[in-house]
Amino acid sequence: MKKNILVIPGDGIGPEVTQWGKAVLEQIAISFNHEFNFDEALMGHAAIEATGNPLPDETLEKARKSDAILFGAVGHAKYDNDPSLKVRPEQGLLKIRKELGLYANLRPILLFDELLNASSIKAHILRGTDILFFRELTGDVYFGEKTRSEDKNTASDLMIYHKYEIERIAHKAYEAAMQRGRKLCSVDKANVLESSRLWRETVQEIAKQYPEVETQHLFVDNAAMQLIKDPKQFDVVLTANLFGDILTDEASQIAGSMGMLASASIGDGTGFFEPIHGSAHDITGKDLANPLASILSVALMLEISFGLKEEAQLIISTIDRVLKDGYRTSDIADDSTSPYKVLGTQDMGKLVLKFITQQTYTN
Repeated sequence: MKKNILVIPGDGIGPEVTQWGKAVLEQIAISFNHEFNFDEALMGHAAIEATGNPLPDETLEKARKSDAILFGAVGHAKYDNDPSLKVRPEQGLLKIRKELGLYANLRPILLFDELLNASSIKAHILRGTDILFFRELTGDVYFGEKTRSEDKNTASDLMIYHKYEIERIAHKAYEAAMQRGRKLCSVDKANVLESSRLWRETVQEIAKQYPEVETQHLFVDNAAMQLIKDPKQFDVVLTANLFGDILTDEASQIAGSMGMLASASIGDGTGFFEPIHGSAHDITGKDLANPLASILSVALMLEISFGLKEEAQLIISTIDRVLKDGYRTSDIADDSTSPYKVLGTQDMGKLVLKFITQQTYTN
């Protein structure tokens, strides 16, 4: 198989973790006789510093020509400390999602048993959790009209949805549910928000086309509570942009750390794959970042964009082996972890790559 992959390292720890995602792709190509051609581009703060634009035209052109994109993170502390800045790294991420039509964000919450104690939630509540979130990605308040009064004392963000936006992601979520446990929970705030009432009405219409799937509707505040109380009750969760952003970050506690959560943003063309942990400037350059979420994002890329399930499963089983052997990065280590097995970014990446290489040459 021949594929063109664009790597956008981005900001903060992005370059540190995408280095290992790319390295794993290179080894998979060698081991399974694929040809992956790589290019690289700027986005976010790095792009602003170089070009003044968080998403340069060159990056967007390369993205459109690629078969898949491996992304790191965007963001910088200077923007957090100065909300008045008009040009911001996150604008690049929002624009590329819109330009590429990446309307569905898939976030698997897959719990490795070895990390049960890394979470603040009791192990018996977590064990066996396997949730797939479908977060709508190109509508909602992130893209609605934004206003600020002349005196700067009043602000508004328009929460807006069109029916077709809800329909297309609902179909993808139901199709996934058909391949999993045939349970889907749609999360909204239909008791208060008109956009949520449209959301619920539309999902109810789509549900009729998938009678084999058990459909549940929850208000977002109840869903947030249920996610911690009994995460095993969920299989596929379908929700809007803002609610999905919050709920999936909450769900990172189930997996033990944001450093373990991969994501895929897809539409009808090029897929965009990234860890959800953000740029984490407080640990940038300290060899502390967990590269496993970026590597798991590569597994999603191989399966979703390229249909390479065997290769994807090899990556997941390799990470499982690394964890079973007791190796951790500092964010997922606990009191029982041997100090000799707490690894930095580089050593964890090298270990995963070593195990992948060993398995492909021994099988």
